[in-house]
Amino acid sequence: MPFIPHTEEDIRAMCAAIGVADVEQLFDEIPQTLKSDGLAGIPAGMSEMQVTRLMHERARLDRTLLNFIGAGAYEHHIPAAVWQVATRGEFYSAYTPYQAEASQGTLQLLYEYQSMLASLTGLDVTNASLYDGATALAEAVLMAVRLHKSARRVLIPAGVNPAYRRVVASIVSNQRIELIEVPYSAADGRVTIEALESAGQLDFAALVVAQPNFFGVLETVNALTDWAHSRGALTIACVNPTALALLKSPGEWGGHGADIAVGEGQPLGVPLANGGPYFGFMACKQALVRQMPGRIVGATVDVDGKRGYTLTLQAREQHIRRSKATSNICTNQGLAVTAATIYLAMLGAQGLKNVAAQSHANTLALLQRVTRIRGVRQAFSAPVFHEAVIRLPRPVAKVLADMRSRGILGGHDVSRDYPELGAALLVCATETKTESDLDAYAAALATAAKA
Repeated sequence: MPFIPHTEEDIRAMCAAIGVADVEQLFDEIPQTLKSDGLAGIPAGMSEMQVTRLMHERARLDRTLLNFIGAGAYEHHIPAAVWQVATRGEFYSAYTPYQAEASQGTLQLLYEYQSMLASLTGLDVTNASLYDGATALAEAVLMAVRLHKSARRVLIPAGVNPAYRRVVASIVSNQRIELIEVPYSAADGRVTIEALESAGQLDFAALVVAQPNFFGVLETVNALTDWAHSRGALTIACVNPTALALLKSPGEWGGHGADIAVGEGQPLGVPLANGGPYFGFMACKQALVRQMPGRIVGATVDVDGKRGYTLTLQAREQHIRRSKATSNICTNQGLAVTAATIYLAMLGAQGLKNVAAQSHANTLALLQRVTRIRGVRQAFSAPVFHEAVIRLPRPVAKVLADMRSRGILGGHDVSRDYPELGAALLVCATETKTESDLDAYAAALATAAKA
């Protein structure tokens, strides 16, 4: 709680010095009808000791649940130093760095963030940053249409995160852009070239390729990228940044690489916190950078030859004037980006690779356990990263409720967005799960599946 050092005598002396009777007189311009007469339901003030005890008692009422939900928001271990550094005053309160001479620390951090994301995505330029992964994908669609100039259609597979698809539709639907949904294969959960041929018979600006897709399945990104390029369209990669520590980067997809890469940065040091804040990242080829929305930090030298950092390629008006902007959602989620930069710097390339490898191994181990349960089977045959869809012998909602009563968040109910899959559950196991956690999940699912 805040410490307020002023005594009643101090307050009276201050009021006398400025010529008012009491603090209330300082707010006399507020109409009496708008003032509260007090909070009747709030008890009298407690001492610090009493409040601390009350908060501990209430905290003990909360249950700690074992979490196996993914679906776009992932529970990873975040070293304690990440947020100790990120919440230092110089980072925590930093404003958008328009004034370079006063913002060198913030600009350097953002430049290092961009460098790390460029390395992960294998592309030339990244911005810093966007609102979240879903709006980053919407911005990529708008960017692709601006670049293509003639076509206003974009192919977006049904295997892309449903929440992302809804956000994209909300943002682009009133801008005469048509989103064409491409079905996935019922056998392996992937997009097939045959499905693309059927959906892409008319001219289109871009193809979205998720890696991994919402089902956790790994797409055949080389073939999909080359197919889009062969038709004069761009490829938009929608990727999990942790997975990129193991998988081929979008810049290496196919013969010429993806053109734009976007995704959600939350797995990089941002905790699960009731839905946010998160941040979106975007990268692209150098030739496309003039159409990239958001802030871009560049490195230069000053008159003395010393290295310095500044916003580059775009004037400030790019971000605040509707008529000059490539985007009206150029939000820079600075604090979350700061945490991600510190997280990546602390782990390094090998550390991030270890996180990805252990997450993948835990998911495979979980699948081995649960598919031994009668009536439980994996929905798709294709390889996965750290999520997978399983089919259940009972309605998913009942299974999840039963597992929650046993202290386990069992996964995401896929049947709500994909009713054709029946009783289907998306499960995720990151590096935070132990062998005993996996055993506990399998035991709880075995009981819930036959209840």
